Amino acid sequence: YQRRVHGVDWFSVNLCCVLRLARSTAAMLVLFETPAGYALFKVLDEGKLSSSDDIYKDFETPDKASKIVKLKTFSKFKDTTDALAAATACIEGKLSKGLKKFLTKNIVNKEISDRLAVIDSKIGQAIKEKMNIECVHNSSVLELFRGIRNQMTELVSGLTEAELKTMQLGLSHSLSRYKLKFSPDKVDTMIIQAIGLLDDLDKELNNYAMRLREWFGWHFPELNKIVTDNLIYAKTVKLLKIRSNAKDLSFSDFLQEEVETDVKQAAEISMGTEISEEDVTNIGALCDQVINISEYRTQLFEYLKNRMQAIAPNLTYMVGELVGARLIAHAGSLMNLAKQPASTVQILGAEKALFRALKTKHETPKYGLIYHASLVGQTAPKNKGKISRMLAAKCALSIRVDALGDQVEPTVGLDHRTAVENRVKQLEGGVIKSLSGTGKGKASAEKYDPRRSSDNGALKTAAQTYNADADVVVKKEKKEKKIKKEKEAEEPMEAEATNGESKKKRKSAPVEETTEALPVKKRKKSVDADEEPEKKKKKK
Repeated sequence: YQRRVHGVDWFSVNLCCVLRLARSTAAMLVLFETPAGYALFKVLDEGKLSSSDDIYKDFETPDKASKIVKLKTFSKFKDTTDALAAATACIEGKLSKGLKKFLTKNIVNKEISDRLAVIDSKIGQAIKEKMNIECVHNSSVLELFRGIRNQMTELVSGLTEAELKTMQLGLSHSLSRYKLKFSPDKVDTMIIQAIGLLDDLDKELNNYAMRLREWFGWHFPELNKIVTDNLIYAKTVKLLKIRSNAKDLSFSDFLQEEVETDVKQAAEISMGTEISEEDVTNIGALCDQVINISEYRTQLFEYLKNRMQAIAPNLTYMVGELVGARLIAHAGSLMNLAKQPASTVQILGAEKALFRALKTKHETPKYGLIYHASLVGQTAPKNKGKISRMLAAKCALSIRVDALGDQVEPTVGLDHRTAVENRVKQLEGGVIKSLSGTGKGKASAEKYDPRRSSDNGALKTAAQTYNADADVVVKKEKKEKKIKKEKEAEEPMEAEATNGESKKKRKSAPVEETTEALPVKKRKKSVDADEEPEKKKKKK
């Protein structure tokens, strides 16, 4: 039956009233999550929830609390991992698998249409979307949860206060670890120790290989130039033992055919000395050391590579495993490196050169450990400073993403590396392009040169030639007159200067002759008489 009065659908209005009445008469369930498991309570008296300020009075004693709520079902967690999964899902506002099973078993399968009170609105929204259960969340519900929490051990049978406290403590520790995102794969101390050991192995391996070459070089000196790799040299010496055995042996496992023939030919005409059996055994032991250290170094490098990709994937993609590990080791940790600005990352490892330059007032270094990165090494020497500065800026951003983010793949590092590679190509090619912006505000060519078009800057008309007639030329006659006047003015000045010098010579000659014959007092007077006219000249 449908009836419209003044444009109002009274049937729909009556239907809404009926639904409201049914909703008010429907009971309310409370979903309460504890460290021990999920609990489902039924509200016995909903009238008490009308005023949220007085709800705490009804939960002062266990008897009063039992008159308002009643435990319907309780489902315990199997272990701490289930409790942690439920707690993390509740914090993130998601519906966990355990909660979904609990609600389907106790509400959906039993076809209960009661409202469900939840502590978080996000969880209520997720339950409503996925399970079509109406959820309630308001201030009265929060006060109800607070009262249930105070009387939890009395309302849930079989749960003691001591057990609840131990479960709360274990769950709090697990939840704190989860919030801190603690993972053994993220520990950067392993990287620091691994890169330090790798550097030590390189030093020891070089010393052992140098000692082996010098030692066996007395017996077979030609082998040093033929085999350059240290590991292959050690394998060759271990198999060869004495150069006379080269004819009967095959080195095809680790030597090429051309190198093998050269070794055999050189062994026949070698100029080395003979060695004893004891020398051969000691040299063989040293070869074993070199081979074992080399194999362990490759194994350690693989371990360091995997660890760097797990801890700092973006930094690894930017500068490589070794340079990234050295930067972390130099800073002390990945978090300390993330706190450094790009200018510090650029010169990290060149502190001595920096302070020496500041002390002597010379140019500061442009790069430190970052110099060994492949992007800096492949650029020209004049552009290494620019590329290292840009690479340090991009590395600083990548390090912060690795230290503070949860990403496992180098998403940021891909974009940053492509930007640096484009900059390298730009500097090497000499093409200047805008790195940012849309280029809409470029100046038009017509503004500065009306002969050029605004599209490509080309000339609209043909190029003009140089017009020599338009130049202003000074006439030669005027120049000659100026030169004559200057010469005439210079001639009387030179004549006066020569006359003055001749007069001075004439006056000074008789004075010298007379001063020799005069006594001392007369000499002084004559000298004073000569000085007076000079003073007068100066005054004039």
